[in-house]
Amino acid sequence: MNGVRKSLAAAAIAGSMLVGGVVGAVMYGATTIAASAATNAASPSPTTPAAGSGKFVPNETAAHEATESAAREAQENAGQVPTVP
Repeated sequence: MNGVRKSLAAAAIAGSMLVGGVVGAVMYGATTIAASAATNAASPSPTTPAAGSGKFVPNETAAHEATESAAREAQENAGQVPTVP
């Protein structure tokens, strides 16, 4: 009878480990998906068609231009990705 109890205990432990692993994987997947969705919702989508083509498109709004340095504006005008603030 002692061997049967050990086998049942081993089966119970193995089963709980399996169930715990499945539950952990599902929870990890759900949190990863939720974090990804939150990141995608927080980042604005490009508003100009050229932005998705790999070509740099400068931000020419008045509010942005007012805070921009001359060096940054020169880089934008040259079609470069700005490296200065």
